[in-house]
Amino acid sequence: MRNLSFPKFSRKDPQKFFKTLNNRINKYFSENKLKKTGNWKLYLKSVIIFSIFIVPYLLIMFLDLNQWVCLGLIIVTGVGMAGVGMNIMHDGNHGSFSSKKWVNKIMGSSIYILAGNAYNWQIQHNVLHHTYTNIHGHDEDLAAGRILRFSEHTRWKPHHRFQHIYSFFLYGLMTFNWAVIADYFQTNRYIKEKLSFKKFIKPLYQWVNLIFTKSIYYSIWIVLPMIYLDFSWWKILLGFFVMHYTAGIILSTIFQLAHIVEKVEMPLPFKNLDMKNTWAIHQLFTTSNFSTNNKVMNWFSGGLNFQVEHHLFPNISHIHYKKLSEIVKKTAKEFRLPYNEYKTTRDAIKSHFLFLKSMAKKPVII
Repeated sequence: MRNLSFPKFSRKDPQKFFKTLNNRINKYFSENKLKKTGNWKLYLKSVIIFSIFIVPYLLIMFLDLNQWVCLGLIIVTGVGMAGVGMNIMHDGNHGSFSSKKWVNKIMGSSIYILAGNAYNWQIQHNVLHHTYTNIHGHDEDLAAGRILRFSEHTRWKPHHRFQHIYSFFLYGLMTFNWAVIADYFQTNRYIKEKLSFKKFIKPLYQWVNLIFTKSIYYSIWIVLPMIYLDFSWWKILLGFFVMHYTAGIILSTIFQLAHIVEKVEMPLPFKNLDMKNTWAIHQLFTTSNFSTNNKVMNWFSGGLNFQVEHHLFPNISHIHYKKLSEIVKKTAKEFRLPYNEYKTTRDAIKSHFLFLKSMAKKPVII
């Protein structure tokens, strides 16, 4: 159970790091006459990624295709699902996809076609993760139940000795878990804890919304294929699982490379719940970039490889992160603050598994 007494970040920033950085970022947008939200590049990318996600489904439903071809298309759909999550849903729920609120709401609602739920995501991600990044007991991205140990502050179990071996296989279950069980438990817990994003939601409305959207989702991806496709029921369910497993592997791996690596810290608050640093400086210590010069990764990951910039400026669209990273890196260096990054995805993955291996060891009690 999470501690509901939340940490308090320091307000003391004598060197005025974030004020300086924020002024420089605002100056960049002002001088270049740019909006902080998405532009035509994001909109074009959204059309392409939505197509990667939806077109394979339509081909399977309306063409008489070989089952192995259908399996290949299902994998492509999983790739598209991950792309929608990282590029469209993510920016939408941060309010950075467009300058128009209604567009952000629609784009953020694309989480429903990924089997997720907007209310749960906004609390877990926007509120808990972005505010209390890498703080044990508050950032739910560190909470992997009893199966994985992502922090030295998590109680060690004997099976953790092998987590660097079995973790990757579990990562693929991320969105499948959303679809089957996680959202129901999260909704129940968040309502009991009276957590919300921006404004409180009526419990009855959330439950009706959750059940309705899940029913529509199951109808589209399971019921309709069972009715119209000449495949056995178990093949339909297997295809559903493969699609989610593909998306889960991509999403989980990219998410982990930002915060569950060797370079970042996982600080705890003092006994009075005060944190050592300000919120902005805390983000620098607990977040890492990777593979920022890889054009394919920059395009497909929705800027999640520029996690430092995203955590400092979550309301700015990822389309701008490449340029902003130069400003952030220079300013952090100027103030003698960390700017964590790995040059390649391979380096970040290696660091992630080395970190998992270090957390797999039984702690020495002194």
